[in-house]
Amino acid sequence: MEKEVESREVNNFQEAKETPGNTPKEEKEDKETFQFSDLNQKPLPEEEGKIDFILDIPLEINVELGRTRMLISDLLKLVQGSIIELPKAAGETLEIMANGRLIARGEVVVVNEKYAIRVTEIVSPEERIESLG
Repeated sequence: MEKEVESREVNNFQEAKETPGNTPKEEKEDKETFQFSDLNQKPLPEEEGKIDFILDIPLEINVELGRTRMLISDLLKLVQGSIIELPKAAGETLEIMANGRLIARGEVVVVNEKYAIRVTEIVSPEERIESLG
């Protein structure tokens, strides 16, 4: 009984598809074209107010000086005054991350005897999109 109902449904589908004026060759493809806004275009004044409600959301900003790997035996030999070498060269730009995403690059400076980062480059929207995937 199930196979009979199933075959009727298939036949009805084929008949509906092959009715005059609705043959597969005559089916029109519905295509819509989308226009994307220019990423470099400044927002209109009325659009700027739309993001005001998110401006007080905190973000975690990280700047990493470098990473290295070492054996546990070398780690156990560390004492006060030991030096751990990092792969970044002195003066090389550092990556500035917001919530784990690259947003800018900068260089280390000292301000009032504290380390700081001078932003030297803001990552372009295209570069941010590439870093996502």
